[in-house]
Amino acid sequence: MPTPQPRPTNTTRGGHFAVVDPATGEVFDEAPDQQPEELDAVVGRAQEAWHHWRADPAARTRALLTAADAVEAAGADLAPLLTREQGKPLAESRAEIARSAARLRYFAGLHAGPQPIADGRPVRSELRWRALGPVAAIVPWNFPLQLASAKFAPALAAGNTVVLKPSPFTPLATRLLGSVLAAALPEGVLTVVTGREPLGARLAAHPGIRHVTFTGSVPTGRAVAQGAAASLARVTLELGGNDAAILLEDVAVERIADRLFWAAFRNCGQVCMAVKRVYVPARLHAQVVEALAQRAKAVVVGAGLDPGTQLGPVNNAPQLARVERWTAQALAAGARAVAGGHRLDRPGYFFAPTILADVPPDSPVVTQEQFGPVLPVLPYRNLDEAVAAANGTGFGLGGSVWGTDLDRAEAVADRLECGTAWINHHAELSLAQPFAGIKESGVGVAGGPWGLYGNLRPFVVHRPEPGPEEECGR
Repeated sequence: MPTPQPRPTNTTRGGHFAVVDPATGEVFDEAPDQQPEELDAVVGRAQEAWHHWRADPAARTRALLTAADAVEAAGADLAPLLTREQGKPLAESRAEIARSAARLRYFAGLHAGPQPIADGRPVRSELRWRALGPVAAIVPWNFPLQLASAKFAPALAAGNTVVLKPSPFTPLATRLLGSVLAAALPEGVLTVVTGREPLGARLAAHPGIRHVTFTGSVPTGRAVAQGAAASLARVTLELGGNDAAILLEDVAVERIADRLFWAAFRNCGQVCMAVKRVYVPARLHAQVVEALAQRAKAVVVGAGLDPGTQLGPVNNAPQLARVERWTAQALAAGARAVAGGHRLDRPGYFFAPTILADVPPDSPVVTQEQFGPVLPVLPYRNLDEAVAAANGTGFGLGGSVWGTDLDRAEAVADRLECGTAWINHHAELSLAQPFAGIKESGVGVAGGPWGLYGNLRPFVVHRPEPGPEEECGR
């Protein structure tokens, strides 16, 4: 089914900026470089649309279900465009689009109805929920559509309108998604704006925005929060992670090696809740390193549009430079690259899937979020040491424990300082569960009913219970 051709959702007064294909390193298209002053009109339209959108929950449900169908129908156009600008294999782009449609359907079925409050007084109190107003959704480049839907689906279901800004590295598929959704939603309910900074900063600080939801780096998240504070807008921040996987003494290495490898390397390691450090009992260290290295050497690296590709490029030149720099620092400090450890000699932003052993624990590739196809594997002498190392970070997004004794693994998982812990798998989330980090990994909760209520504010109505006089009409 061809993509619908709806009314335009963006203006282009500010010129354009280039979009690079990470598989070639060359410009292949451009996107409107909207200027900060244009936001006044965009937010004004969102404010006007909000008054109508919030008023009819049944109409919202119908519109969101129609929108989900439209996203699925446009998948044949969205998926290759997403792969072209992001780099991920085409199958992963299709999965991202399917997840976006599923999220719209999920939130279309959630409703925040009135709730009576029983407090023993002769007063009838009722808690009701009201939409906040226009929401700013600012999205990074690793999962442009999936993270966008994670923000706009609950916001729209709650009765808010949304101004969505994608990363300048991946604006095109989001613009197309915005056009697809514009055909299913009333005008002004969701608008996509594209551009370079200070567009995002201006959006976060705009006085007409009542909720800012952002996914990205810790420094940018702090700046977003400061901007939103000017108008006391609510903020939801997902600021990445440095997730640790702890393998226990009874782990079946060959049984879990594939799952562990892809928990670290999916989307070329560019996943906020990917495994970024592995802690292994010293006696199993060599076996685990070898099992992961075999997989790193065998995986097919290439352009995402090539049918055989399993792992695409790093998305952009600055991120590739960071991965190269931190890997080189680790190697200079004594680490060994058992697989990879270098940029591939081909056009584009390709880095060889890398397994590092003998890594100094204070290397940036261990202590920071490398966000690329590099995995350090570190030995430990006792379990308390491993748990302390896993928790010894400013991040607190996710973590996992791998072993045969599930009760013991769960007991260890309970000691991890993070928002979500998995046993014998990693980074798997259902639409119905909360997603939140602690420490520098974020503020607020996304996912499930918690995501819906994060886009609502409570409103309480009190009225006296009728006494004898009221009952008699006196």
